[in-house]
Amino acid sequence: MGIVAGLDSSSAFTRIVVCDTDTGAVLRQGYAPHPVDPKATEVDPQAWLLSLGEAAAGGLLEGVQAIGVAAQQHALIALDAQGSLVRAALTGNDKRAQVAAADLTDALGGREAWAKAVGSVPQAGQAVAKLRWLARSEPEAAQRTAAIVQAHDWLVWQLLGRPARRTTDRGAASGTGFWSAATGFYRPDLVELALGHHVALPEVLGPSDAAGTTPEGLLISAGTGETMAAAFGLGVGPGDAVVSLGASGSVMAVHHEALADPAGMITSFADATGRHLPVVHTSNAVRALRGTAEMLAVESLEELSALALKSTPGASGLVLLPYLEGERTPRLPHAAGTLSGLRRESMKPEHLARAAFEGMLCSLADALDVLRSRGVEVRRVFLLGAAAELPAVQGLRSPHGSPRWPTGTRTA
Repeated sequence: MGIVAGLDSSSAFTRIVVCDTDTGAVLRQGYAPHPVDPKATEVDPQAWLLSLGEAAAGGLLEGVQAIGVAAQQHALIALDAQGSLVRAALTGNDKRAQVAAADLTDALGGREAWAKAVGSVPQAGQAVAKLRWLARSEPEAAQRTAAIVQAHDWLVWQLLGRPARRTTDRGAASGTGFWSAATGFYRPDLVELALGHHVALPEVLGPSDAAGTTPEGLLISAGTGETMAAAFGLGVGPGDAVVSLGASGSVMAVHHEALADPAGMITSFADATGRHLPVVHTSNAVRALRGTAEMLAVESLEELSALALKSTPGASGLVLLPYLEGERTPRLPHAAGTLSGLRRESMKPEHLARAAFEGMLCSLADALDVLRSRGVEVRRVFLLGAAAELPAVQGLRSPHGSPRWPTGTRTA
């Protein structure tokens, strides 16, 4: 192929990496922050284009023959019949659609019905829940909506010069809540259930399909969403799992088929290569560590990690159940965290610090067990996120001395 570029448009920045396909060498890179607050729940998509232009400045794309685009997931963009924006994009961290998601779950007959239909149960971040929120909260905007795309789809469309054809890929489509990874088809009836009327949906491309060619002659690949891009970039395959440590947590594995979980704990994503990415989410991961650090007046997670390693396996009997903001796995949306096992000898900072790490890791191990219980083989685990490099994350063992993660665990 020659020289190609990968473009990552996250919630906070755009990064472009230019590579030589013959050698794999990175030739040059570009970076620019988005001119918006990364925590904003509504964003003008033009901000992403401004960031892209800044990242590509100085001839960065000179000689590039093809571009692949990955972007933040769950950013819903509503377009009118002329392709103009109806309103600002609703981003993935917008939680206003929580009630709408619950309404949709009931409207179709419950969690099992949704899991069977599309491999996931509506969540506030998904496009299907945002459409329901739009119909209920901004009915005029909902009525004007004639087409919907996500961030990845919109950027590809802009790069191609806004053609009549709009595209997405199976990875990004599988996060909408109205496309089934198992069947490979949209469920337009679910879009209508959410919004009240049909809209145009982007064509779903296969892994080796091209979205088109830019006016300058650059080939644009199908691209994908950020979760699928991370899995692809890590080179994960069958037997691999990826544990992501953000404020919340997730465990993702590669599988040969889509998994429909009647309890709705598994979200059945499609990957960027034609396989499947079953994902189990937890509501509390690093937020449990940060909360503990605040309790102990510890300034950083690195300091909390060092403190935890002064304790012993089992934290002297102290157990922290880290359901600080409810929990998704298990499904306990209104639960609170608990601290048990308090004895005089256990009431020391190092024991609480270790209990926080053990509680978080055990919660993620529970999520991993959900995948294993459905026949997903896990031989190697990748740890992602800044907290993944903490010694207390990598080195803690259970009270019985057995490793929390399988042999082969690594950070990336």
